[in-house]
Amino acid sequence: MSSDLEARGVHAWFTKHHALADISLTFNAGSVTALIGPSGCGKSTFIRTLNRMHEFIPGAAMAGEVLLNGKDIYEKGIDVTKIRLQIGMVFQKPNPFPSMTIGENVLSGIKLAQLKVENKDDLMEECLVRAGLWKEVKDRLDSYAGGLSGGQQQRLCIARSLAVKPKVLLMDEPCSALDPGSTLRIEDTIRELASDMTIVIVTHNMQQAARISDFTAFFLSDGGPGHLIEVGKTNDIFSKPVDKRTEDYVSGRFG
Repeated sequence: MSSDLEARGVHAWFTKHHALADISLTFNAGSVTALIGPSGCGKSTFIRTLNRMHEFIPGAAMAGEVLLNGKDIYEKGIDVTKIRLQIGMVFQKPNPFPSMTIGENVLSGIKLAQLKVENKDDLMEECLVRAGLWKEVKDRLDSYAGGLSGGQQQRLCIARSLAVKPKVLLMDEPCSALDPGSTLRIEDTIRELASDMTIVIVTHNMQQAARISDFTAFFLSDGGPGHLIEVGKTNDIFSKPVDKRTEDYVSGRFG
């Protein structure tokens, strides 16, 4: 299967702190890749290098290449806004726009990017259906998003990301603040979305990684910059990892 996204030799710094060292990963189209590892090993930093959000942080720097369909997104002259339309992001804490209605939230990315859409109502419904939220909100699209539960708000953020038709969706611990029922609904959504896009998810939940991902990458810092210990098919990482440190982590011996 062809690759939508590839990281080559990625390093990341926060001022003088070397946070990530030499990460190379390929993300297959139509698949879910889980990034696992202890807190502080650079997983969230890495995922933010994949759509150029890392550079927003004062003092942040990176080296290496991130290729989207074979083209380096850090190449001089690249329009960062267009990159982020193609590589969407869902954050740990749901962040719908509280002063906008549910419907306006879904279409906000379209409006900001000044994209032309023939039928906005159809697009709104499509995105909410794909995010697993349509049945719950179809009769209150004009209500403010702040009235939704945490799990509903997170699915609304997913719907908002889908509206601009990204090729890749990055998810930074999207279920960490949610109850088990909401978590399972988000996981169902992730599996359905993966049929036609590339998904990369940071998670501390080993059971979640085992349930939803096709591939798993294990990060560790060992007192220095975070680096990639092992990557492979999720079943292999959890049942027959190559590195003893991976086995210790996924079995709960540390982390």
